Amino acid sequence: MSQSDNQYTKLRWLLTIVGLFLYVVDIWTDIGLALKYFRDKHFVWTGLTLAFVLAGLLVTQIFSYAWYRDDMNNVLINPEGKPTLSGISKGGLAVLHLFGVGIFTRYCQLLKQGFKVLWKTRNDHTGDVHYKLFCMATDLSMLKLFEAFLESVPQLLLQLYIVLGHAECSVLQYLSMTFSFFNIAWALVDYRRCLRRSLRHVKEMPSGLPTAIYLLYKLFTITSHILSYTLLLILSTYTTIALTVLWLLGTTWTHCLQTNFCSSRGLELLYRAVIGVILTFTFFNVKGQNTKVEMIIYYFFYSLMHIMAPLLLFFFKPELQSTTFLLTVSGLICGGTVLGLVCLVLYYLLLHPRGTQREADEVDGLGNETETTLRISNFLQP
Repeated sequence: MSQSDNQYTKLRWLLTIVGLFLYVVDIWTDIGLALKYFRDKHFVWTGLTLAFVLAGLLVTQIFSYAWYRDDMNNVLINPEGKPTLSGISKGGLAVLHLFGVGIFTRYCQLLKQGFKVLWKTRNDHTGDVHYKLFCMATDLSMLKLFEAFLESVPQLLLQLYIVLGHAECSVLQYLSMTFSFFNIAWALVDYRRCLRRSLRHVKEMPSGLPTAIYLLYKLFTITSHILSYTLLLILSTYTTIALTVLWLLGTTWTHCLQTNFCSSRGLELLYRAVIGVILTFTFFNVKGQNTKVEMIIYYFFYSLMHIMAPLLLFFFKPELQSTTFLLTVSGLICGGTVLGLVCLVLYYLLLHPRGTQREADEVDGLGNETETTLRISNFLQP
């Protein structure tokens, strides 16, 4: 493993700032778009745009505060039982998260501690110090992943539906979709790399080709999913009922797996509901187990949907049969599906890191040991 894989480098620190920039700009372009819809008296679009922003913010604040609270009560992280964590009391943390800035607190702490380790002192720290920085980054990347699938992904679906189905085009809409897309891409790769780096028994995802192929697999398949859902929404808004059913199926499957990711029953149920949303748009290894069969079934089903969506629109919307729009989107769906599955096969056959112990392909509900590992020393004392 190279030094850049062993250590939390200056490049990774700088990329954290890039991630923060994408997060902020994505949210603010969506808020600006909601204001535009309100001025144009599109109140339903205004409500939906804001609802996705608020959903992402609310859920990430809930998990962030719960993890801080768990760290404060954890004897490994807070052995002296201090009523504060890095100078912030439980009440102070509650206020910060109530005002929606909990995730920014995590960014500030990671950047501050990373700056201290990488720039203000000699580069002679033990591996444990860098490992703790990766654990802090992993908590943050998990929150970013939740936010991406609760806000950026449905936001991209909504805006594509408005642009393609209602011919409502504006610069702000394209900016919103662009930053949503980049935020999704960033969240996927950042989470994948941080999770594998924070688990000592799992090999790090190598930089370069493996990361690029994994990113392309995710982006191609997710984009095909979103475009297929868009066509079905254009065909009928009752497609929202079908999407709700898919979410319920994903949530039920996660529940049947009996995940043990959170410290409380209520938070675990919320976690399973969030995973249900993610499963609506991409495959997610919930238990860190061999899921080859489940993945094949998942992508077989969605490939059928990618074929059926353009055909249904072709037969039931005859006015669109000769339009460039339908041909273009259909081509993007089919091409994205094929390329995504090719990248999927290439990655898992040739490029997926192999460890001597169990592999965690995506996320783990591996129990309390892993939960503690992911959040060891979220705050390094200054």
